[in-house]
Amino acid sequence: MPLTKLQFQPGINRESTSYSNEGGWYDMDKVRFRMGYPEKIGGWTKLGIKSFLGSCRALHSWRTIALNNYLGVGTSDKYYIEEGQAYYDITPIRLFVDTRENITISVLGVSASADVGEVTTSQNLELVDGVSSTGSVGQVAVVTNVDTTVVLSDGLAATGFSGSITTSITAANVSITLVGVSATGSVSGVVQAVTRFSSDISFSATNASSTITVTDTDHGAVEGDFITFSNAVSLGGLITADVLNQEYKINSIVDSNSYTITAREVNSVSSITVDGEYTPVAVTANSSDSGNGGILTAGSYQINTGLDTSVYGNGWGAGTWSRGAWNSAAVIDTLTDTLRLWSHDNFGEDLIINVYNGGIYYWDASAVAPLTTRAVPLSSLSGASNTPTVAAKVIVSDVDRHVIAFGANPLGSSVQDPLLIRFSDQENAADWTPTTTNTAGDLLIGSGSRIVTALETRQQILVFTDASLHVMQYLGPPFTFGINMISENVTITSPNSAIAIEDNVFWMGNNEFYTYGGAVQKLPCTVRDYVFSDFNQNQSEKVFAASNTSFSEVWWYYPSANSDNVDRYVVYNYQQNIWYYGTLARGAWIDRGVEQNPIAAGLDGYLYTHENGFDDGSQNPPTAISAYIESSQFDIGDGNNFSFVSRIIPDVTFRDSTASSPSVTFTMKARNFPGGNYLQEDDSIITKTATVPVEQFTNQANIRLRGRSMALRVDSNEIGMTWRLGSPRVDVRQDGRR
Repeated sequence: MPLTKLQFQPGINRESTSYSNEGGWYDMDKVRFRMGYPEKIGGWTKLGIKSFLGSCRALHSWRTIALNNYLGVGTSDKYYIEEGQAYYDITPIRLFVDTRENITISVLGVSASADVGEVTTSQNLELVDGVSSTGSVGQVAVVTNVDTTVVLSDGLAATGFSGSITTSITAANVSITLVGVSATGSVSGVVQAVTRFSSDISFSATNASSTITVTDTDHGAVEGDFITFSNAVSLGGLITADVLNQEYKINSIVDSNSYTITAREVNSVSSITVDGEYTPVAVTANSSDSGNGGILTAGSYQINTGLDTSVYGNGWGAGTWSRGAWNSAAVIDTLTDTLRLWSHDNFGEDLIINVYNGGIYYWDASAVAPLTTRAVPLSSLSGASNTPTVAAKVIVSDVDRHVIAFGANPLGSSVQDPLLIRFSDQENAADWTPTTTNTAGDLLIGSGSRIVTALETRQQILVFTDASLHVMQYLGPPFTFGINMISENVTITSPNSAIAIEDNVFWMGNNEFYTYGGAVQKLPCTVRDYVFSDFNQNQSEKVFAASNTSFSEVWWYYPSANSDNVDRYVVYNYQQNIWYYGTLARGAWIDRGVEQNPIAAGLDGYLYTHENGFDDGSQNPPTAISAYIESSQFDIGDGNNFSFVSRIIPDVTFRDSTASSPSVTFTMKARNFPGGNYLQEDDSIITKTATVPVEQFTNQANIRLRGRSMALRVDSNEIGMTWRLGSPRVDVRQDGRR
């Protein structure tokens, strides 16, 4: 009998049975289709040697006027700027909690040799070493939590003092106002915070566990505090010093003298218990230091009091202080059930940041030291007027240069209206007060109960509510913007589940996929039942869409039914109009553009460059990516007769592989009934043998297989190897009915 060419329809079809999908592909992982033929997807490599805190759920890249390539990284705990493979914490400071003791503050330019005045029952502040003058400054009277006022009492009548001045000074990012100081000279307002430590700190870990117990006598910390260690030594090869000397978040409080953290990385060492000593020394945070409360030198560590804690356990944005002996009085915001998601967009080269259903912040890329400067509330900008204090999402309209807040609080109110859209004056991110001479204003959507997200295309802005879709367009004066509803009874899974590619928008809804290119349409999906029948609806807000335009793909990452985190993906190839899927844990993705390759956030605290190499770079050394694709069943004469397969002639290319002898495994499977088990399997390894002048590989593989229907599986698990399948042939003949 002549050879039979195996040509299958591209894409995966799980809407029917394997038998009824004859001539198609039925299952796969980490494989895509190019021009109708399956090939292994590209690999990924780790970006940098340092990790970030929390789960990353938002990425945004841009280039400044000075040609700096910045990547905004929004996590459940922090907001970072990645530049040069390093992370800079620009998380907005939300609230200061101040009950430390034994901290000395030096106010330069003020004559003082005062007694120590008690601020609270647990904190002492002392004014020391000012300008040369007679006289003294009395006790410090009262310090509160935020924008602290330090009142200097009587005793200022000495020679050389005259007049009255008020100035602000800063200690480790805490604003303190000095009132009533009389002096002939100016007050510089420079503060030095000197840390004194009460005890040594030690670390212990057991049996290659990633959990580290930190022993610190009378630490006073609470769960959710952020800790930065320095000058720590390696834990006996289990956890290296460079991994330990980073910022950590406290997982749990063991007792008043110890707490636990989770190591960023753990070496492959078993049956080991080690201690690492951390020797404290006095350090100074100068007024020029910023970021994490002063970038402190060896021997220091810092605590951010965990604030704004949600049921997901993610505190963020407290002011950072040097760690001394202190008694904690952490202030915790009202608990919410909102997942911490971020929206971010450029206003010129600067960055506007919004926490989902939270505040709006501004980061100045042109500041003197931008990477060590925190983002600040939008309301703190010069000329700010009636800026929104809460929003579900913020974008900058590229065409007309308005900042637009969706689901914002109304003018004159602090209560969020989930259907209200507000926009700033044109070319002015700070002015939100509508007047006859500017273009600030608002719009109200009349359907649905809340705005879920908004997305900008080339011509318009799509606004998604939980029950409808609207188009927002720039009209110009006097109305500025107009909005029209274009579809009802559409759903959207999460704020990040929609993506715009040129003038088309794709999104995942509840049990459906949609597209908009002038009209809303449901996307016919051949894997819909497969995806939504194994889907964790309780974690649906973690779903996000990603584009990989090099391959004309839209990816949706989602959590499977038994996972609380994203662990799977489904792909729509809009050029070939086909679907496929696989398994991969990611938290956010940004397509190529500023960077040469797509960048994705792993759930391990690292960023990865994708379509880079052929291997899994999450470990060192990299490991092989396990990829496979399996066909539906095919038979001869509708399975009336048995078929006998005696050999397979492969057709595969290993082009660009770096392995010395790349190979894939071809497996033929046979069974007698559509619902029965595969009774026989026969596999053969197909190996590349030469590249010049024409790529050569195994000529043929002899097999012996008998059954009423057959299926083909191709898989690989080898370092430095990629492959693309063509049209293999099999030698098959009819073999009777028994």
